[in-house]
Amino acid sequence: MRLLHTMLRVGHLQRSVDFYTQALGMQLLRTTDRPDQQYSMAFVGYGSNPDHAEIELTYNYGVEQYEMGTAFGHIALGVPDVVAACDQVRAAGGQVTREPGPVKGGTTFIAFVVDPDGYKIELIQRT
Repeated sequence: MRLLHTMLRVGHLQRSVDFYTQALGMQLLRTTDRPDQQYSMAFVGYGSNPDHAEIELTYNYGVEQYEMGTAFGHIALGVPDVVAACDQVRAAGGQVTREPGPVKGGTTFIAFVVDPDGYKIELIQRT
């Protein structure tokens, strides 16, 4: 078995594609529009299946906001420089919710950002 993708429901597809490609440097891999079923999808990532896991952004027609709930935690991305990654997110209009620094009780250097729909993304500096 292998992880293929994670699906996130989004309120505005292009806004989310812009965030993941511009703020996080992912590529738009493919899109699908299903008007008869009332939804559109965009797959983003740092490479395509099966070599890389992807994020499926799904827009259901007419739904602009979702309840976050308490079960979902975050998506984690490995980055070479967490400070530079936060600067890139800010430059693209994104929000950093936890500034870069060591994780409490550990030595890993992390930060948190949120996407336009409020999904948390942890940036973990890889050394």
